[in-house]
This record gives sequence, structure tokens and C-alpha cells, in this order.
Amino acid sequence: MSRVLIIVGILLVVLGLLWPLIEKVGFGRLPGDIVIERGNFHFYLPLGTCVLVSVILSLVLWILNR
Repeated sequence: MSRVLIIVGILLVVLGLLWPLIEKVGFGRLPGDIVIERGNFHFYLPLGTCVLVSVILSLVLWILNR
């Protein structure tokens, strides 16, 4: 279990470092993401991005468990 947590932590750090490049591709603003901007208030709910990440992670974990 500790090995899995270390790998997940390293992957999160790498994803965080690569996020500016990923955002330029358009990954942070997919259809289905909710953005509300009013004056000093800014709300961002990445529903489309969460669904895509969930599908990708499910496929990767399914392939690894085979």
C-alpha cells in the first residue's frame, strides 16, 4: 500500500508541474465545466474535466488489474 501511495504522490507532483502545458492544450476548460464570474466572485466547477479524468483513471486501473 505504501508503494501505491508514493507512486500516486509522484504522479500528482508531475501533473502539477506539467499543468501549465496541459492547460494550453485546453484540458482545463472542457465543455461541461461551469464558470461563474460576478464582480469579485469567481467560481469554477470542472465537471467535464472530472468526468474525463475519471474515465482515464478507470481505464488505466482496469488495464493494470488485468
